Amino acid sequence: MTEETKEQRKFLRDIIQGFDSAMLVTYSGRDSMSARPMSIAEVDHNDVMYFATDIASAKVDQLKMNPRAYLTFQNGKRWASVTGSVRVLRDRALIGRLWSEAWKVWFPKGMDDPSICILAFDAEEGEYWDNSGVNALKYLLKAAKAYATGTKPKVESEEHGKVTL
Repeated sequence: MTEETKEQRKFLRDIIQGFDSAMLVTYSGRDSMSARPMSIAEVDHNDVMYFATDIASAKVDQLKMNPRAYLTFQNGKRWASVTGSVRVLRDRALIGRLWSEAWKVWFPKGMDDPSICILAFDAEEGEYWDNSGVNALKYLLKAAKAYATGTKPKVESEEHGKVTL
């Protein structure tokens, strides 16, 4: 793995760590997909992202038929997308470790609610775009130059990257 690839992987992880939620996209049929916002419970050091949901939800049924899924993230001038597969877990110890009191709105019986399960998203590939901070200034300068010269701006690796996780 090159040094640039290591830096891009770290950069993608850092971007994802800054998000509270993501859009989880699942296959809902042969040729259709469904997307819904999900609160992120945790992102671990192995690029696994955890979400809580109801075991009886349509997304769980969809994931049982096809565990391949997609996550998208957007916040201001930062975007990321990740592809991978999802495992549906009923591990009570994991539910207890990840439990958030805010989940009680959806699971009134608390962390012992029998309907709660955890979706473990195993990330495989990711892509990011970052036009925040210094990157925003660099992009504006490149865009102005491209506009003036009738060319397209060159995007740098700190602004956009695609990596295998």
